[in-house]
Amino acid sequence: MEMPAKLVYEPEEFPPGSPAVFDDLDGNAWRPMSRHSCTFAPHHFEKVMVNLVSNPNLNSKWLFRADILYDDHQQDGAPQPTEPQHPQTCAIRHFTRQRTMIRKLIPRNTMRDAPLDQTCCFYTSSHAVEGEVALTRTLVIYTPHVAAAADVPFYHPKVRGIAQLHEWDPFSSKGTISVHFLPFEDEQPEGQSDEPAAVQAEQVKLGRIAYHLLQILHKHGQTTSTGYVKRVHHDVVVPQKKVQNRYSELKNKHARALVDSWAEVTDPSKHVFEDLGIAAFLIELWTDMYQDTEFPGFVDIGCGNGLLVHILQLEGYAGWGFDARERKSWAQYKSSSSSSPSGNSLQRLLLLPSVVPRGRLGEEETSINEEDIHDGVFPEGTFIISNHADELTPWTPILAAISQCPFIMIPCCSHNLTGDKYRAAFPRDKTKGRSTFASLVDWVTQIAEDCGWEVETEMLRIPSTRNTGLVGRRRTNGEVEVDIPTILQKYGGVEGYYANVSKLLKSAPRGH
Repeated sequence: MEMPAKLVYEPEEFPPGSPAVFDDLDGNAWRPMSRHSCTFAPHHFEKVMVNLVSNPNLNSKWLFRADILYDDHQQDGAPQPTEPQHPQTCAIRHFTRQRTMIRKLIPRNTMRDAPLDQTCCFYTSSHAVEGEVALTRTLVIYTPHVAAAADVPFYHPKVRGIAQLHEWDPFSSKGTISVHFLPFEDEQPEGQSDEPAAVQAEQVKLGRIAYHLLQILHKHGQTTSTGYVKRVHHDVVVPQKKVQNRYSELKNKHARALVDSWAEVTDPSKHVFEDLGIAAFLIELWTDMYQDTEFPGFVDIGCGNGLLVHILQLEGYAGWGFDARERKSWAQYKSSSSSSPSGNSLQRLLLLPSVVPRGRLGEEETSINEEDIHDGVFPEGTFIISNHADELTPWTPILAAISQCPFIMIPCCSHNLTGDKYRAAFPRDKTKGRSTFASLVDWVTQIAEDCGWEVETEMLRIPSTRNTGLVGRRRTNGEVEVDIPTILQKYGGVEGYYANVSKLLKSAPRGH
């Protein structure tokens, strides 16, 4: 299907030596890089730019986020900076500075790159003809707090400033956007024949960066003007800053050793960084939940390779995990844990909930050894982790209600209460889409709500498309006892569960 014309991105590069498009009264010579036509108005541009200031990760994969240190438009009662901030501003002819912010850019790899403070200024200018506004110009300038090019970190272009300009004609409802760079004063003039190869390469790199910055601005401006509403919201349960700082700490401490010692046939880069991300979220969640009380311990049902259990234990959290099949990794991850039965933190157990009737195993009519079964009853308060636990996912809020335990479940593959693969009904909220995964998430959320849980949804910052975390830590029904048999019946019953899960003892282990 052909993309609508207004979304086609075909930028125009300014020729070398082009004069500055705006006049910096401090004598700075801004270099215009590239421009593009647009059909979004000034208020859309300003909205997009505020979002890009707050979320620099949209422009650079090397960045986690920006911490806003200062904003002269912050609401009354908003926290003030702990240290005095000194914005680095400039005066632009015929422009009025409307807003000033200072942000700290936080890189993903703090071992390689340092954070960077940057002033972000918003300017406006209107040119009137016979009393009517003929052209509106909106300018945003980013100024890194550095003294020389050598002080600029890898993730930021080697320039003293970045500017993005929006020019709008209200009569034709058409405009242009453009990107401009302010080079360091000691940089050689562009086009000089004896320019070193390294400087030439830097100019090519700056051209690519300008192309990318303009492309992101164009995309977000056009979609904003057409009424796009963001459907996925991160950092609802735990603040972004806390999770990302914790993740960086865990990655720096454990990632290399965990990848180097990987014993499974699966890709270590995916599993290690995914579980480090989940661990970071859980640790910050628990820090909030148990700030005034002792941590009660955790259990990871369907723990797979056991890596998440191992990471949490390395960080000092008592807990254990079990799965129907043992993994190669367990031998190196096993350790004693006071909160686990038999003192073993990773165990081969089949979860057969106490509320499921015992029966025959299909035609074999053989029984499972009792020592290989866990009844799904845990000490009250134990935090239950259900991470891509497949057959156990819909059981998670039910087990949590039976034992009065908080939980997190991260759904993946869709199964019903019998352990069969299952296609749930479409989500109640029509905006959630009609995919199998969206249907599964809504279905298990309904089970949790019927079990008396207030369900909090967090889109986890992990390298997985299955990154929806459903947290149950508060009850909505007080001390009212949940009618578990009625819930089991409402959601299809448990007939066949005993036979289905017994097959897990003989099947190949799941990837995680």
